[in-house]
Amino acid sequence: MSSWLWQRRRSRRMNCMQVARVLQSYLDGESDEFTARRVAEHVEDCRRCGLEVAVYREIKHALARHDTPDAATLSRLRGFSEALMGSGPPDDQVSRTPSGDGA
Repeated sequence: MSSWLWQRRRSRRMNCMQVARVLQSYLDGESDEFTARRVAEHVEDCRRCGLEVAVYREIKHALARHDTPDAATLSRLRGFSEALMGSGPPDDQVSRTPSGDGA
């Protein structure tokens, strides 16, 4: 491969930030063919993004295997969302603080 061609291909490659912006649409099969090909090339070469794609695909497959999430998972997700909304961490998370004092 000529140096010019290699440089041209390299300049068209996506970086991790660009991939992050389109990753969900790529995983959902909603990105156009050109973008999908560029994301696939990046993911094949980038270990970090490749691992992220693998995790998302595993989550998607896990969700597809179950018709309804189990009650314990829903409870944890509700607690987590409440913590994000500012009502504090869920009770089971308080005891996991590094200081161990529940703060």
